[in-house]
Amino acid sequence: MRHHGWLAIPVLAIVLVGCAPPGVLLRDRGFTRPADPVRVLIMPPDVELSELTAGGLLEPKADWTEQGRAHVAAALDRHLEGKNATVVRYPAPGGDPDPADLQLLKLHDEVGGSILRHKYLPVLELPTKRDVFDWTLGPEVGRLRERTGADYALFVFLRDSYASAGRVALIVGAALLGVGVPGGQQWGFASLVDLRTGDIVWFNRLVSPTGDLRKAEPAGDAVKSLLAELPL
Repeated sequence: MRHHGWLAIPVLAIVLVGCAPPGVLLRDRGFTRPADPVRVLIMPPDVELSELTAGGLLEPKADWTEQGRAHVAAALDRHLEGKNATVVRYPAPGGDPDPADLQLLKLHDEVGGSILRHKYLPVLELPTKRDVFDWTLGPEVGRLRERTGADYALFVFLRDSYASAGRVALIVGAALLGVGVPGGQQWGFASLVDLRTGDIVWFNRLVSPTGDLRKAEPAGDAVKSLLAELPL
């Protein structure tokens, strides 16, 4: 059973469920689909799947996370191959990301969280950024361009949670008493980064009380929704 978020799920994701979506965010509102195919580096997707316990705690599940990450990565490849883009897969010697690249992934997570707070929640809007979208990951991303020859990098952050049997029982019991107890939640965001400047040129978020990243088809649906207005 899937419902809105719970105390153990980030409050930000819960609040975003009730917000009217402002649509995707573009650094340049005149940004359009490039006439020629561009090279897009797909960074390793930051995916984590958890079980929501009866007490409202999120317990990360390694096997679920591995399944979800594989399904999301495959869906990203399929989606980009259908665009005006040449897919560049992340080069990870030995199968592990470069430590410096891990720092970039963490930086993207932090910057993405700031964008969710300050651009999607009117009450937290920053006066200096009211009419602009000018977030960046900085010039450090330039080394990705040097190593891969890519024009852009696509960063994806996704979290998904599923109610345990105990949580489901609590939801059902509370419903009989007229009390709503939330279950799992799927949420995340994606950014298209210009590797020449480090600027985030496109950003979108996903918040849903349904879905299942453990399975290929619904994982593909989540990626399709997240990248629906990707300007490529």
